[in-house]
Amino acid sequence: MIKIILKRGREESLKRFHPWVFSGAIAEIQGNPAEGDIVSVHSSDGILMAYGHYQIGSIAVRVLSFDADALAPDFWEIMLGRALAVREAVGLTGNPRTNCYRLVHGEGDNLPGLIIDYYDGVCVMQAHSVGMFRAKRQISEALRKIYGDQLKAVYDKSSGTAPFKAGLELVDGYLYRKEGFDSDELVVLENGHKFSVNWNEGQKTGFFLDQRDNRDLVGLHAKGRNVLNLFCYTGGFSIYALAAGALHVDSVDSSKKAMAMVDKNVALNGFGPETHTSLCCDAIDYLKEVPEGKYDLMIVDPPAFAKHRGALRNALRAYQRLNAAAISKVAHGGLIFTYSCSQVVDKEAFALAVFSAAAQCGRSVRILDRLNQPADHSVNIYHPEGEYLKGLLLYVE
Repeated sequence: MIKIILKRGREESLKRFHPWVFSGAIAEIQGNPAEGDIVSVHSSDGILMAYGHYQIGSIAVRVLSFDADALAPDFWEIMLGRALAVREAVGLTGNPRTNCYRLVHGEGDNLPGLIIDYYDGVCVMQAHSVGMFRAKRQISEALRKIYGDQLKAVYDKSSGTAPFKAGLELVDGYLYRKEGFDSDELVVLENGHKFSVNWNEGQKTGFFLDQRDNRDLVGLHAKGRNVLNLFCYTGGFSIYALAAGALHVDSVDSSKKAMAMVDKNVALNGFGPETHTSLCCDAIDYLKEVPEGKYDLMIVDPPAFAKHRGALRNALRAYQRLNAAAISKVAHGGLIFTYSCSQVVDKEAFALAVFSAAAQCGRSVRILDRLNQPADHSVNIYHPEGEYLKGLLLYVE
């Protein structure tokens, strides 16, 4: 096996079980690893510390195990079984009101570089590393073992996530399909609400499962309110608000495909144009033209403004401008649910951007709640970088 030897003093992060080895920490590579190979990592004095996937880049090794488990023939079955046990523990399996959840959340489930979302028997996989991409068929077989007859299909959607410079054949498609199953779309349940999910044509794996708890919270506050859902994608927040008794909901997104899915989901849940309007336009431009006080509940959930640290400053300015526009337009006594899904924007930086927005508007704003990602998007305590979703519930006087 290829050995990675660390520089003296650079093993401290592994002693704290951090799952990454950076290229700058490496003193020597004994052998000639191909990207995606499993390698062993050793301290400068030769002590074995971890096994992981080798990759080219600033993160040189993504740790799979701090012992020899990564070499066991049933490694994938064991790790996926552990991930499933976590979802069982938080009530996401066998739940008659919710049959979709994230099964594997990368480092949060000690499987860095791997995402698997479960939709009523269909597992949609995204590999973010060469190692996970090369292991996808083993992962598919392990999924068949842990789910048994319950599994309808395993779909690989890694064409947009696996490293494109690695020379991989990045074509999305099925790794497994149960006989008789031939659909790319299912209607799933989330807290009793119906959503049509298309893993082939939809963004990410087809649905944003990370906002499940926050959508539920919107439902608790939406009754009797006029609601604006900006960057609505397929209308998750809108459905919860309608079901809770919102007077009217306007859903805004620039994607025609997304708005078509919004209309489908609104109809699936029994609502119509008397309480819901779909607006296919730029969310920021729409917000600029909104009359002050038209909405007394707003959801501001934009796509990631910063995907790397180099974009952080511009991202924080964008969050400030967007939230200033929302704060200036929401009705007196209104609520704003505002979010950032940019991993490089931490909670403190996001809160400061929103504070600056409030100060710019000169309105009295209170933070009623701090919002996070749900339990199936768990954060490895040794990898705090995994806490990517953050939000604030604001009350604007």
